[in-house]
Amino acid sequence: MSFRLHQLFDLTGRTALVTGGNSGIGLAMAHALGLAGASVILVARRQAETADSIAGLARDNIDARGILVDLATPDCAKVLTDALARLQAEPDILVNAAGINLRQPFSEVTAEAFDLHMALHLRAPFLLAQALAPCMAAKGFGRIINLASLQSTRAFPNSAPYGAGKGGIVQLTRAMAEEWSKHGVTCNAIAPGFFPTPLTEPVFNDPARAARNAAQTAIGRNGVLTDLWGATVFLASQASAYISGQTLAVDGGFTAK
Repeated sequence: MSFRLHQLFDLTGRTALVTGGNSGIGLAMAHALGLAGASVILVARRQAETADSIAGLARDNIDARGILVDLATPDCAKVLTDALARLQAEPDILVNAAGINLRQPFSEVTAEAFDLHMALHLRAPFLLAQALAPCMAAKGFGRIINLASLQSTRAFPNSAPYGAGKGGIVQLTRAMAEEWSKHGVTCNAIAPGFFPTPLTEPVFNDPARAARNAAQTAIGRNGVLTDLWGATVFLASQASAYISGQTLAVDGGFTAK
C-alpha cells in the first residue's frame, strides 16, 4: 500500500492523558486527540463534570476514561500513576492543560494563592513528565504538550501569579525537551489566545473587552475551541517528530501585532 500523508497525523492505538480534560481547552484538546484515533484519559477533580465530559466524547465514538486527582497536591503524580496501573494504561501523550487564574490585584495576592498557581502550572507538569516520560522513552515514542499563554510573553492586569506560571512553563517545556527528546519523547507548548472557557468567562462577560481582544488579532476575531484541534493533533503525532522545545501561538495573530 502506498504511503498517504494522513498517516503522519493518525493517533490510532495511542493513549492520551489530558489534565484539566473535563472542560475548556483541555476538553477541546482531548476531543481532537480522540477524533484522531487516540483513547483519552481525562484527569480532573470534579467527578460529575468529568463523567459528563466522558459521555460527550463517547457520543463521538471516542474511547474515554477519567481519573480524579487533585493536581495541586505534592503527591499528585503518585496518585495518578497508581490509578493508571489499575487501568493498565500507559500514556503515549501527556497534555498538561489544568490551570487556574484567580484574577486578583497584585497587592492582594496571598502566598497561598501564589503557591497554588505555581503548583498547577509548573509543579504538576514537572512531576507528571517526571513520572510518565520514562515509560514513553522505553517505547521510543512520546509527546508532551504543555499549555502556555499570551501571558507567557506579556502582562495583563490582575494576573501576576498566572503570568509567572505561564512564563515558567515555556522554560520548563525547553527543559523537558532537552531531557527527553533524544529518547523519542518530544515536548512542546501551545500558547492560546482568547478562547471562551470557564477560565476566561470574566473576559467574555465584558463585550467591550472581548471586542478589543478580537480587534488586537491579525485575523479579527477571538478563538473558538475547534481552532485548537489542528495544532493539538500535529504536536501529538508523528508529523511533529523533529519539533521539540517550541511554543506555538494559536492566537489569531494577537502577538504578531
